Amino acid sequence: MLSGCGGLLPRSHQSVNVTWSNFAEARAAFDRIEPNATTVADLAALGFDPYTSPNTTILTYLDLIKYFMPNPSIRLEDLDPAVRDCISARDACRGFRITAGEKRSKRHGNVFADLFNFRRRATQSGWQFTALLLAQDERITYKLWGGQPKLDGETDRRNPLGPLQGMDEVLPALVQ
Repeated sequence: MLSGCGGLLPRSHQSVNVTWSNFAEARAAFDRIEPNATTVADLAALGFDPYTSPNTTILTYLDLIKYFMPNPSIRLEDLDPAVRDCISARDACRGFRITAGEKRSKRHGNVFADLFNFRRRATQSGWQFTALLLAQDERITYKLWGGQPKLDGETDRRNPLGPLQGMDEVLPALVQ
């Protein structure tokens, strides 16, 4: 009876700044940003408002130095001219790192085996889009994107000892 109750297994859904329904929509909105033409105020209409969109990090020129020059072997001269100019502008330069996406996880299999930790199977799906924008004097001067157009994975964890597996981690905590 319990093996047919797959609907009782946990599911999760995580949305991060979902202005767009998929990676292609996020990329299309990003492609409408034109360096040296788009302003920070224009970003809101494209779904990239750095002041209201969740999961947006506002970066100072000092943060950008750490981001673009993580070690001494990378010099300012090695960077893209737009990045170099923005960093050189100091307080007139800001960066925006924006992350958007959706992740879903669904457990499958036997409820009894899952509940008692004998076997847990799950599938993951979704997408993630990341944009980095640099603004100098309120005008976007540089843009860069990345991410994962399609997240697709499966986990299958088997514990032959079921609930006893992992007790070596639980017991020391109980004793203390």
